Amino acid sequence: MRRYAIELIGTFFLVLTIGFTAVQGTALAPLAIGSILMVMVYMGGPISGGHYNPAVTLAVWLRGRTPVGDVLPYMAAQALGALLAAWVVQAVAGATFAPAPGPEVGVGGMVTAELLYTFALALVVLNTATARGTEGNSYYGLAIGFTVLAGAWAVGPISGAAFNPAVGLGPTVVHALAGAGGWQHLWVYLLAPLLGGLAAGLFFRWQSGAD
Repeated sequence: MRRYAIELIGTFFLVLTIGFTAVQGTALAPLAIGSILMVMVYMGGPISGGHYNPAVTLAVWLRGRTPVGDVLPYMAAQALGALLAAWVVQAVAGATFAPAPGPEVGVGGMVTAELLYTFALALVVLNTATARGTEGNSYYGLAIGFTVLAGAWAVGPISGAAFNPAVGLGPTVVHALAGAGGWQHLWVYLLAPLLGGLAAGLFFRWQSGAD
């Protein structure tokens, strides 16, 4: 239960930061988002692994570091944390938010951006936080946070830079229930990151051989 609580809390603060920076139009939002992810990974890594992302949980399970019985509870805790954070943003700031593509971006561009950067994120997690060659390092949280920071700046205007099914689900549900729409893109923010996590997990298995 402690592990699930940590996954909920870490995802909550990640989505809370995304939400408050989004509704305020914060110019350095990617820096804030990457930073909160970094510190939450350091906070929860020794307890739950600090996934805060169903796509990462999928990749780490494929790597063999998450028991199959924890996969769905982790994902449920992450989704609940995201929903709670989106609701708190609405209650405090009086506004809702949801990831969305740029006005001229098609489905193919969205899927490609979300899949590739989630692949990068999950592969960084696997190689810095689970690989035998990097055991005991002190930089894994920094590497993970900076991957999201770089991705948000690179493709935020293209795909909305979710890289995380929980980030897609929680805010979109609250946004839609407030009458602001947003359902039409939800499938991309669920499917593309999961495919990216799947690809990263399979690639790591090939890359690492007997590890």
